[in-house]
Amino acid sequence: MTQPEVRTDSVGTVVVAGAANLAIAVAKLIAGVISGSAAMLSEAVHSVADTTTEVLLYLALRRGARPADARHPFGYGKESYVWAFLAALFTFVAGAGFAITHGVTTILVHEHSGDYLASYVVLAVSFALESISLARAVRQIRAESRRWRTTPRRFLRLTSDTAVKAVFFEDSAALIGLVLAAAGVALSQLTGDELWDGIASILIGVLLLVVATVLAHSNISLLVGRAVPERLRDEIADELAGLPAVRRIDTLLTMQLGPSDVLVAAKVDFDDEASGATIEAAADQAERRLTARHPHIRYVFLDPTRSDGPGGGPQPDGPGGTPAG
Repeated sequence: MTQPEVRTDSVGTVVVAGAANLAIAVAKLIAGVISGSAAMLSEAVHSVADTTTEVLLYLALRRGARPADARHPFGYGKESYVWAFLAALFTFVAGAGFAITHGVTTILVHEHSGDYLASYVVLAVSFALESISLARAVRQIRAESRRWRTTPRRFLRLTSDTAVKAVFFEDSAALIGLVLAAAGVALSQLTGDELWDGIASILIGVLLLVVATVLAHSNISLLVGRAVPERLRDEIADELAGLPAVRRIDTLLTMQLGPSDVLVAAKVDFDDEASGATIEAAADQAERRLTARHPHIRYVFLDPTRSDGPGGGPQPDGPGGTPAG
């Protein structure tokens, strides 16, 4: 059985995003201190949260790709979802919490922001860098969706690779946050009222709350043990049903063990005349055919069982997991 490998494309996407966010965080912090803008300081914390998230996602990819051992016979794939969940939690607490709190404080205190030029320069540079990072994530999503013969939107919704999903959502949120920050700073400068700067900061915090909630929910679902999508499950059922001596697939269960690991277990009703050798050969053929067609399938277990009646068929195991055609 082959062992999981680190997804080099996902690692590259995470590293690019992390480097961009680190540079942006420093620039935003300097601009926020110079201008005193609540929105700029919130954006600085936003970028710090994103940078920390990329570090946690990098750990997720590395630790989740460790090979199976005696204590973890199915590998460490699910650990990647633990680190990804912690990344979402950090965004929720640190990024959103600071932005909303600081925005409320700015509205109540109404402190003047001072020089605005630095904010505008940093916002423009940050927008360019975030766009580069987002473009990398979009390219990977499009490539993966073509490989799975599905749409980018469906891939993004169902993918078990939470690293690229997190980068896409965070970079998208970052671009929206930059627009909100620019609007808040500009309105405060035009009106002389820091209310707009505070509102922009609160909106950035709400945006981070939404992103963190979406990513946390996705990782919790995968940690609990999400099945593969229905289309992939149907393909697996068809492959198993096409095996020699197989009458029917009574039960088909799947689970996403990690970004690149899928477990398949099925109760199979073989012909009554099938010998033990025939059943063994069919099981071996099933594993070869499934892993050849879907490299993400790493474990295949078949349980020969006698059907109680003439009806039946594959039993559904629910949606979710890695997108398929």
